[in-house]
Amino acid sequence: MPPALDPQAAVVLFSGGQDSTTCLAWALARYAKVLTVTIDYGQRHRIELYAAKRIAAAAGVPHAVVPCDSFTALGGNSLTANVAVAAAVEGALPNSFVPGRNLVFLTLAAAFAWQRGITNLVTGVCQTDYSGYPDCRAATMTALEAALRAGLDSPITIHTPLMHLTKAETVLMLRDLGRLDWLALSHTCYNGSVPPCGTCPACLLRAKGFAAAGVADPLVG
Repeated sequence: MPPALDPQAAVVLFSGGQDSTTCLAWALARYAKVLTVTIDYGQRHRIELYAAKRIAAAAGVPHAVVPCDSFTALGGNSLTANVAVAAAVEGALPNSFVPGRNLVFLTLAAAFAWQRGITNLVTGVCQTDYSGYPDCRAATMTALEAALRAGLDSPITIHTPLMHLTKAETVLMLRDLGRLDWLALSHTCYNGSVPPCGTCPACLLRAKGFAAAGVADPLVG
C-alpha cells in the first residue's frame, strides 16, 4: 500500500531544459514538497542528465534518475539514434519526435509518485510554441490523466502550466518567479552542443522566445 496522500507535494518531470526548469520554479511556488524525476532514456546527449542534476541541486530539491532504455532499442529518431537533426517539414512530424516518450515518461513519474503518496505531476508540455509533437497536446494529457487515475486507483493530476503559453510568456514566467538564473545551467540544444549550436529547431525556438520577451538568455548571454 502507498503512504498517505500528501496534497502539498508534487513530482516534476525534469529534463534539465528550459520548460521543465520553469515548471520546477512554478511547482516550488505552490507546493511545500517538490521532487524531480529525470528519465534516462538513452538520449544521445548525456549533458541533459548533467543539467538536470545541477539545476535540482541549485533548487535544493531531491532528484531521481529512472532508467528506461527501450527508446534506444527502438531507434528511428534524432534524439536516441545516430540520425542528424532535420528541419521540420510542414504536415510531417520532425525526426526529433520520439514516439510515446511523454506517455511513458509520465507513467513512470506517476508510478514514482504513487510510491510516495504524491498525486501532483508537473510537466512542461506545451501546444502553443512547440515542435509539433502530438504527445504535447492538451487532449493527450487529459486522456493520459484519466488512464493513470484508473490504472493506479489514485487521484493523479497532471499539471501543465505552460500548455497555452508562448515561449516568450514562459521566459517571463520564470523571470517573474525569480529563477531565470537557473537557465544558465540548462540544456536545450538538439545537437548536444555546449555552447548551444544556435541553429537546430530547439535553439531557434528558445532564441525566438527570449527575443520576443526582450530578455537575455542566461545560457548564451
